[in-house]
Amino acid sequence: MIRRIFRPSLPNFDSRPAIRALLAQEDRAYHPAMAKKPRLFTIGYEKTPPAPFLDEVSAAKIDLLVDVRAIAASRRPGFSKRQLAAELDTQGIGYLHLRGLGTPKDGRLAARAGKMDELFHIYAAHLKTPQAREQMDELESIVRSGRRVCLLCYERDAHHCHRQWIAEEIQRRTGATTTDLIVAPTI
Repeated sequence: MIRRIFRPSLPNFDSRPAIRALLAQEDRAYHPAMAKKPRLFTIGYEKTPPAPFLDEVSAAKIDLLVDVRAIAASRRPGFSKRQLAAELDTQGIGYLHLRGLGTPKDGRLAARAGKMDELFHIYAAHLKTPQAREQMDELESIVRSGRRVCLLCYERDAHHCHRQWIAEEIQRRTGATTTDLIVAPTI
């Protein structure tokens, strides 16, 4: 509509930022393939103090941190559910614990033993449970809403964590691009 109304009367009209933005919005409305893909982030807090962790989450402009630990407690100060949610709130970041997407006890034991294949099989079976399916659907809906969501778990490396499989499933469902946030470890 904007193109048809203004293009003939203003030869350089698309060089103006406001009009370029309107044109891009119009293009996405008429061409869904041009619509912006949702973004999904992941982060682990292993070997990380709370301050640099929170700085990384804030720098990525995260709207909602989704905790995918089965048990949202930690021996690391600042990473238990209440402490973390309170600190995130002071920075304007929401917190949601989706316990149903956490790794069951057998899976956590396999991960600690370095048995990643076993963890994968246990977690794949867990994702078929009603609670996990319901919470995966909830996460999909949140990601589709356009909010900048970050999945949280303990493991620093997403490739050694079940959050990678959650991110892959959300990517498959929504076409979201995934970015793994990494905080420099402290000794």
